[in-house]
Amino acid sequence: MNTTDYENICQKSLIHITDEFALPPFVLQAGEAIIGTLGNFSVSTGKAKAKKTFNVSAIVAAALVNGQVLEYKASFPKSKRNILYFDTEQSPYHCQLVMQHILRLGGQPIDKEPEHLEFSHLRDFAAPNKRREIIRYGIYNTPNVGLVVIDGNRDLMLDINNSAEATKLVGDLMQWTSEQNIHIQTVLHLNKGDETHEDISAPNLTTRQRQSFKSRRIALNPSEALLPLSSFVPPPSTNLLFGSRKWKIR
Repeated sequence: MNTTDYENICQKSLIHITDEFALPPFVLQAGEAIIGTLGNFSVSTGKAKAKKTFNVSAIVAAALVNGQVLEYKASFPKSKRNILYFDTEQSPYHCQLVMQHILRLGGQPIDKEPEHLEFSHLRDFAAPNKRREIIRYGIYNTPNVGLVVIDGNRDLMLDINNSAEATKLVGDLMQWTSEQNIHIQTVLHLNKGDETHEDISAPNLTTRQRQSFKSRRIALNPSEALLPLSSFVPPPSTNLLFGSRKWKIR
């Protein structure tokens, strides 16, 4: 990159006191709490079997119908109705189960392709960089994308304890959300024994995201559970239990 390129970048990056900027559109809410805006990303965390995917499925279902599902409410503009869901861990069979669950939550038929949802499984691709480039391509080449879900951040890095890789991944998320004016929901795993994260990208993600969710399973008896308890950050934090109903987790 030559001097002229840097000069253009510096000029483009300047903020002037006379500039007018609009507040990023609110596209996702839980109750009265704003949990998602365009141009930003959020993080869903939880231990194994804490129903993180169930929580994310409810968010996606709300975005799919662009209305309310359980306690989540979506209001994406018409030009941002399409959803991309990337799962890096599960088999096609289990990915389809998640997709069916999203459709059922949204009251949509499971025997026809949803109009606004594309679900991709990336487990078959061995190279993390290839998975990341597939996600990048989908984001930049799918019209009218408003919400992107990446379930399995750690599978986008060769070494989950490499700070350089983690910084690059977070930089990609920041760039994609800003340039494409979308909201990205990512999923991180907590260690079983404590509240720490499994990979080093977590500190970078949780300090740069606008909202975070922590899911934990609350068992009522062996066959019943309440939906995950979610905490929304930044403060004021809101502890939200999805209604007073009991929900069976299938």
